[in-house]
Amino acid sequence: MYHTSLARSGPGLLFRDIQGGKDPQVLAVTQVIAKATPDILLLLDVDYDYDLVTLKRLRDQVADAGMAYPYVFALPPNTGRATGFDIDGDGRLGGPRDAQGYGQFSGQGGMALLSRYPIRSEGVQDFSAFLWRDLPDALLMLPDNKPLLEPNVLAVQRLSNTAHWVVPVAVSGYDIWLLAFHATPPVFSGPTDRNARRNHDEARFWTAFLDGVIAPPPKERFVIIGGANMDIEDSDGRPQAMHDLLFDLRLSDPRPQGGGGQDPTAGQRGDPALDTARWPTPGPGNLRAEYILPSADLRIKKSQVYWPDDDDPMAETVTQASRHNLVSVAVDWP
Repeated sequence: MYHTSLARSGPGLLFRDIQGGKDPQVLAVTQVIAKATPDILLLLDVDYDYDLVTLKRLRDQVADAGMAYPYVFALPPNTGRATGFDIDGDGRLGGPRDAQGYGQFSGQGGMALLSRYPIRSEGVQDFSAFLWRDLPDALLMLPDNKPLLEPNVLAVQRLSNTAHWVVPVAVSGYDIWLLAFHATPPVFSGPTDRNARRNHDEARFWTAFLDGVIAPPPKERFVIIGGANMDIEDSDGRPQAMHDLLFDLRLSDPRPQGGGGQDPTAGQRGDPALDTARWPTPGPGNLRAEYILPSADLRIKKSQVYWPDDDDPMAETVTQASRHNLVSVAVDWP
């Protein structure tokens, strides 16, 4: 899984940067992917367009760098999708904070899959349209017993900031089910704590799903994978839902670690070796923001955060590509 930071400020700009073949960040991202060689790769923060033109061009550039992915998949994300309401209360419609998920245009910063193995698109379940109010015990009531959202907004507000997908990938005669998501950051939400509440409930969706409350879950060979934007030790926000997933007996936490380039930041409580992303200090500092949590029936062979030492030749490329680092887990397969 890789939070690529490839989102651009307008539609078509990412395709332009990839097609030009000279954008240093795009080139760095492709080099990181080619170096890490994951068999199945969830990309975060990559712009979506119709017919996956941009994704396919990115796939081709990764192939030119040495890693071929015959199969690609993406669906329209909630980012930038208009709600028709002035959600942020600034008196104007159509702003990035008025969308289902923060976005300057529809499709900005979506999710995508690259795979060496067939993606069974006919078996995909897309829960991106699932309404926040339909999650049992959703955090939608304020301490004074007033609703977090106005009734007209509550009627349309989706839970997913970006998406929640269940995607089967056929590997050597068996399916592995990817439970993929990318949650909103739990900050920038003012006194109502709106984003922190949503971030919490986006993670808790998977607990409800595994409990069979949302839909029948896969019984084996599944992986929760995505950007939770929540370090249970060091993030702002509400960590309980992510904590529950990390200690759910139906899942295992491989606790992938970096290669030594992760230094602790001031006041950090968690293990810096587990961090996946770098933010400036003062500020969040380094955090564990991305997760791969295989089902308990899958035996872990290896896991890592691709975070090289400073003297590694790839260190500068990794830093130029994204503030987030590629996370991978290898499992035994039937």
